[in-house]
Amino acid sequence: MRRQEGMSSLLLVLLVLVLGSLTLQGTSIRHQAQVSQAGLEKAAVTDSAHVESLLEWGRMLSWTVQPTDHCQTHPAFKGRVCLRLFVDGSGVLIASSGEQTRWQTGTLIDSTVQFDRHGWSDFCPLKETVQCQLP
Repeated sequence: MRRQEGMSSLLLVLLVLVLGSLTLQGTSIRHQAQVSQAGLEKAAVTDSAHVESLLEWGRMLSWTVQPTDHCQTHPAFKGRVCLRLFVDGSGVLIASSGEQTRWQTGTLIDSTVQFDRHGWSDFCPLKETVQCQLP
């Protein structure tokens, strides 16, 4: 009889160990998923900062005023900025870095591109989305 009581105590200890091991494994999987998600969010925030900086840098550049596409790259940021001018005198500045893209609308006035003060957007401001893609 005593032998059976010792066996049930051993089984109870083993059961607690198995349950603890499963709990730790589940916690580890959840932790790995959170670390992965944090890495993706960090990359998105970095790309967003780069594209905002590229857009502002592009606004400060002196662009040639011909109805063609012009592109520049900045060595500090991964991405590029392009100016697309149209024959009607309007234009759009396109900045892209990683998965992020921003647009800034503008107008050609006296051979100078004047960008709209509140014209930036994180979605294509033009009717034809093809015109919003980088060349």
